Amino acid sequence: MAKLEMIVNGEQVCLDIPPQRTLAEVLRYDLGLTGTKIGCGEAECGACTVLVNGEPVLSCVYPALKAQNAQVLTIEGLASPEGGKAGLHPLQRAFIRAGAVQCGFCTPGLIMTAAHLLAHNPDPSEEEIKHALKDSYCRCTGYAAIIRAIQMAAAEMRGGADEARRPDVTSWLPPRKPPLRVVGQPMPRPDVVGKVTGRLKFADDISFPDMLHGRVLRSAYPHARIRRIDVSEARALPGVVAVLTHADVPGKNRHGLIYEDWPVLCEDKVRYVGDAIAIVAAETREIATRALDLIEVEYEPLPVVSDPVQARRPDAPLVHEEWPTGNLLKHIHVERGDVEAGFAEAEVIVEREYRTPFYDHVFLEPECSIGVPAGYPGHEKLTVYVGSQIPYKDRDQIAAALGLAPEDVRVIGTPIGGGFGGKEDIAGQIHAALLAQATGRPVKVLFDRAESLRVHPKRHATIIRVKTGARRDGRLVAVQAELYGDTGAYASLGDKVMTRATTHAAGPYDVPHVRIDCYAMYTNNPPAGAFRGFGVTQSAFAIESNMDILAQELGMDPFELRRINALRVGSVTNTGQVLRESVGLLECLDRVEAVVREEMARGDGDGTAPVRRGWGIAAAYKNTGLGGGAPDKAGAEVEAYPDGTAEARSSSADMGQGLMTVVAQIAAEELGLPFDRVRVLLSDTDRTPDGGPTTASRQTYVTGNAVRHAARRLRERLIAVAAERLDVAPDRLRLFEGDVYLSEDQAPVASFAEVVRWAQEEGHETCVRYEYEAPRTQPLGTGGDMHFAYSYACQAALVEVNTETGEVRVLKVVSAHDVGRVINPVGLLGQIEGGIVMGVGNALTEQYIVENGVPWTRHLGQYKMPSIMHMPEMISFFVEHETRDGPYGAKGVGEIASIPTSAAITNAIYDAIGVRIYELPVDQDALLRAWRSGERELMSGWSRVR
Repeated sequence: MAKLEMIVNGEQVCLDIPPQRTLAEVLRYDLGLTGTKIGCGEAECGACTVLVNGEPVLSCVYPALKAQNAQVLTIEGLASPEGGKAGLHPLQRAFIRAGAVQCGFCTPGLIMTAAHLLAHNPDPSEEEIKHALKDSYCRCTGYAAIIRAIQMAAAEMRGGADEARRPDVTSWLPPRKPPLRVVGQPMPRPDVVGKVTGRLKFADDISFPDMLHGRVLRSAYPHARIRRIDVSEARALPGVVAVLTHADVPGKNRHGLIYEDWPVLCEDKVRYVGDAIAIVAAETREIATRALDLIEVEYEPLPVVSDPVQARRPDAPLVHEEWPTGNLLKHIHVERGDVEAGFAEAEVIVEREYRTPFYDHVFLEPECSIGVPAGYPGHEKLTVYVGSQIPYKDRDQIAAALGLAPEDVRVIGTPIGGGFGGKEDIAGQIHAALLAQATGRPVKVLFDRAESLRVHPKRHATIIRVKTGARRDGRLVAVQAELYGDTGAYASLGDKVMTRATTHAAGPYDVPHVRIDCYAMYTNNPPAGAFRGFGVTQSAFAIESNMDILAQELGMDPFELRRINALRVGSVTNTGQVLRESVGLLECLDRVEAVVREEMARGDGDGTAPVRRGWGIAAAYKNTGLGGGAPDKAGAEVEAYPDGTAEARSSSADMGQGLMTVVAQIAAEELGLPFDRVRVLLSDTDRTPDGGPTTASRQTYVTGNAVRHAARRLRERLIAVAAERLDVAPDRLRLFEGDVYLSEDQAPVASFAEVVRWAQEEGHETCVRYEYEAPRTQPLGTGGDMHFAYSYACQAALVEVNTETGEVRVLKVVSAHDVGRVINPVGLLGQIEGGIVMGVGNALTEQYIVENGVPWTRHLGQYKMPSIMHMPEMISFFVEHETRDGPYGAKGVGEIASIPTSAAITNAIYDAIGVRIYELPVDQDALLRAWRSGERELMSGWSRVR
């Protein structure tokens, strides 16, 4: 042990620590300053940034002893009691006002980095802000709001005449319909102060007395028989409390969201390198890690199934011998009209093949679960703390594995540091629960970044062949497609993801003749599951690329080709659904085209050698809700209190997308309360009704409606009580800003708080629970409505291609999104900007590399997600074609924002240099070779013109 003395946030600290301890570990685990986050442990993400003697350091790799006698400032020490409202620093206030906080995990590191910038440069330019934050990642916001926040804070800190230069919060919001009292207004997140101060506790920020640490032994092979497991030496290691294998699983040793095919702990076979074989609980994480090395596993390696085409061959090895259809998880078929007749009518036919790789979600908070046994102080039942997108489904799978009834397990959802679909499947939840049950002590199972990359499901790698036929006037007559989806070793949500890829594969167009076949295949690659866009990201790249090629063959403007064929009210989708309302695609096209035409007229698309510029466009649509006949419902509870406040409760998860804000706005709107007098409680299976999964862009619509109906019924109940007490007709009373008014009077006749007290005195319940069930849908192939709503989008990208290096830069993205109705414009814009920048990564930089079942992407530094330097200028439009059944007309936006971006970028590359992209991400070297050689296609494709 070594002695460490330093001043942290103005206070003297003296500790005895192991010499190898990092500063982040000292701050988090020794001093309890958990606002400093560890996102990667390899000095890549910037979430751990603190100031040492005024300079920013990445504390996850910074040796603690290097801070000997230093002044250390963390997010907890940035604000001071005299620092203004709530004691916040100007940067913290600005991050709140600008909507620069979504999941909040990266926020402390960004603010500390920005604080150093402003201390040395009180009036930074946008480029100077980007340079300062170039090594700090944010996966949610798209960075634009962060730049706005720093500019706001800088203006405030300069004060005086510069205050006039402080950006107004509404100046950068797109126009929208007139807001209601609360709905449609720019509101802050209810939990945002905790995020900007570092006080909000994510899963790894929680600890319990006597807590153990769990680790998981993972497979050494992508495919192998297990011949022997020997854990005796690991069990004998001092400090090890438990080592468990499949023999110690008391209940069902399989879990899964759709199909229960994923072992809790492998018995006789491993199917990918993330498979769990044994779990260890020990007094420290270091001991648990050493114990893993002492477990002996004897394997018999098996042939690897490495891609979905190989998997479908008759002689392919079987990933799941017991699966009735071999390696085929599911064959999905869509058919409308007579595709042969359609192609016979076509005058132009374009055929191409497109490929997309695996992608990783790279949420900045690695997975963490804490299991607490029943009987531990404050815990009546087995409890698991975890940041999960589906708490009730977690509860059911944990209970099944432990042989318990679901009601004997409680899942408490912690704040989620990003998800994007990647926190739907079981990660450490069952393992933490098993170890807690076995040891009688709390157990934390925390993934490091390498384990996170290795284990959790990815975006599906796909091969998509598309054949598009049209008449010379541009009218589409036929689309035929074949898709192969690599669902990896386990099903996860592969069935549903590839179904969405299939049903959307003809694009947002009314095509009379369609036939699409998709093969979702098991392989020995990492599982693939839900990821923002849910399969449509892949198929949109294919069909929107084909649409651009078709426009070129026809000599037609790409906007006009899409406008001719765009879905509109009265159109029929390729699954046979008649669209009766809320189809804003034409307006999206018009809004984007107007800006692009104006920019091109100014010469913004021109480049100078060796740089060439080009514009590209793409359109998209995406379902809101589960659809396909699945029951889609959510429960919510709204309770009023005698202090004049209310609380809305649902298990639905907020992973940064802003559900908590939407729920508070809806409840406040219905109850006539000020926004800040509504609290929100999410994701506790003992205290909140089941809101269903946070997926499919469904939560604003489904849980929002549940909250709306519950709050409306509560309002009606309170109005009835007030009417009786005041001896007036109920229809003469209204609730407004926390008071009760007679409709003809200007002065309130009672307060909300008084009415709640009256109701309770008279024995009335002041809590209403409501379960909302979305409009019914039909399974694929049975006709009728497959989905109850769709969102629509058009995006145009301006790119710059350097013909000497092959480098591609996205300079600008113009977008329009039909979201039905804007609930919170700040949150909505953040979703759009974040989705666009994620789409930039999807097109240009990101790829999870796997060869023969073995991942080569093992560290965050090997996965090139976009930094602030990749952020384009973004011009966004809100399109509001309201849907009848959505809350105030709202639909979803979480996924649609990232779906058309990749195709818009690759279409722009073609416009710039005439090279067509068929495989993502764009390979800079291959692009350069193609340009120099005169090649115009980067993958084998073919085109026929008749």
